[in-house]
Amino acid sequence: MKNVTKDIIYVGVNDHKIDLFEGQYIVPNGMAYNSYVILDEKVVVMDTVDAHFFDEWIGNVKEALNGRLPDYLVVQHMEPDHSANIINFLKVYPETVVVGNAQTFKMMHQFFRDAEIKNTLVVTNGQKLELGKHILNFVFAPMVHWPEVMFTYDEVDKVLFSADAFGKFGALDVDEEWACEARRYYIGIVGKYGMQVQAVLKKAATLDIQTICPLHGPILTENLGYYLNLYDIWSSYKPEKEGVFIAYTSVYGHTKEAAYKMKEELEALGAHVAISDLARSDMAENVEDAHKYGRIVLATTTYNMEIFPFMNFFITELIERNYQNKRIAIIENGTWAPNAKNVILKKFEGCKNLTFVEPVVTILSSLTKENEEQIKEAAKELLK
Repeated sequence: MKNVTKDIIYVGVNDHKIDLFEGQYIVPNGMAYNSYVILDEKVVVMDTVDAHFFDEWIGNVKEALNGRLPDYLVVQHMEPDHSANIINFLKVYPETVVVGNAQTFKMMHQFFRDAEIKNTLVVTNGQKLELGKHILNFVFAPMVHWPEVMFTYDEVDKVLFSADAFGKFGALDVDEEWACEARRYYIGIVGKYGMQVQAVLKKAATLDIQTICPLHGPILTENLGYYLNLYDIWSSYKPEKEGVFIAYTSVYGHTKEAAYKMKEELEALGAHVAISDLARSDMAENVEDAHKYGRIVLATTTYNMEIFPFMNFFITELIERNYQNKRIAIIENGTWAPNAKNVILKKFEGCKNLTFVEPVVTILSSLTKENEEQIKEAAKELLK
């Protein structure tokens, strides 16, 4: 528990028991589930936490309240890592008014089928709630990354409660760089909804924000332009860093050899290169790197006239997140009927602003001198 401002207190919890966030993202440093209390003439609790941490969280809330009763519980996001304890909270404080929008309450009744919520306040976009000195302004942020999501802006302390936006993987008692785990979090979870994030960034630009309080990750108080700029880059699908990401799959080592030959040629031309074996690495990090760099190499074998399963999954993950604005080189391998290029091009047909460079490198089992020359030419074309 700590003070964000004089009247705003952090009451969230750290989770070091979790192994996979949302059932798929590796979180070696755990997760933080953030919740806040605003003390004024009226008292507000901002969101709850994951179901497994009710006792710790309600203890933090009671300590922050110091004997007072909460007037409002604001629900910004109904995903269970933030909403699971709504009914448990109301068992302790049954007179509390639950604040949300129409979508919020629709989902609430889906999650808590038999629960009766005594007092509710349904708010609309831009509606304000006066607490005394503090005035809360509700800013709807649909599809960032669920349809009911809303931000809450405290006009007095100039704090933006940003729901899942500006969050990251990792508990708050672990010291680590913000950008890496925030990028992996954003692209994995919010990445599909760049247009919606751009819309809410425009709304945020009209507010005087001095502090950002997300539902995951640290409270942001300094150099806010840095975080806002990264969100603008990520949500507009612009390359964040100059360089090339090589993603490969290889069965007997020949495609791997070609991928590393490409790395060698690109580095000789002065490019920064990151390379990953898709079968032996964290897929979320691979998707992150594919978005971070403006150029990518896909090197894979033909497999049952399709592409190797890990490459297939990787491309599916990119497409689901509106992959766009990239230059792509392809290296395909096949002993009797190489078909990876055709499969890859077909998969990306619906994506915007992808440029596939020539030549495509087609390997028949193992590298030839001609393949090596093709790799050199493809490297040059990729960096144009």
